[in-house]
Amino acid sequence: MEEFRTRLEQQGTQAVIAGNLGPRGDGYVPSAIMTAGEAAAYHHPQIAAFARTEADLVSALTLNYRNEAIGIALAAREVAMPVVLSFTVETDGRLPTGDTLQRAIEETDAATDGYPAYYMVGCAHPTHILAGLLPDGAWRQRVGGIRANASPQSHAQLNEATTLDDGDPVAFGALHRELRRQFPALCVIGGCCGTDHRHVKDACLALMPPGSAG
Repeated sequence: MEEFRTRLEQQGTQAVIAGNLGPRGDGYVPSAIMTAGEAAAYHHPQIAAFARTEADLVSALTLNYRNEAIGIALAAREVAMPVVLSFTVETDGRLPTGDTLQRAIEETDAATDGYPAYYMVGCAHPTHILAGLLPDGAWRQRVGGIRANASPQSHAQLNEATTLDDGDPVAFGALHRELRRQFPALCVIGGCCGTDHRHVKDACLALMPPGSAG
């Protein structure tokens, strides 16, 4: 991995190596909910293993309740490993537990002295992420990344789907303009369920300064 990073940097591209981890259990359904301490103990071995590698940070994906996010951040802090926490939301813009993004981010920051490098939102369509964002606040500056789904279907519908729903790549991309407006610190974008190079391309084009495409 270090050799690959060196080659990219020689070409003028900055590379960051992330050690990815997921939630304990179903990423869509919060079950067997742990305390923050239990979550820290559960995730600590993998995070400590990442800390012994060339990984630059830990990226925790599809988190669906606060305690697990807090535990992951505490475990990462214990081994001095930067961490990015990515929550998922339902069609109403809330975590599967019913928490708002605002509450999840603010309470995770409060419990960890703001240790996470930044937060992300993923595995949800842009319209779901944008739903129910009021009120505004400093917490929005903590959202630095979005990895959205192609489909506007709910998690429950996607679980039952028998065919891939790739949505509308152009509309998907255009919605990232509003995501950037709502989350001014947004700098990392990508695709989750159902996306391909078309979705990522259209999202990138939507966020480029006027006149710079082409």
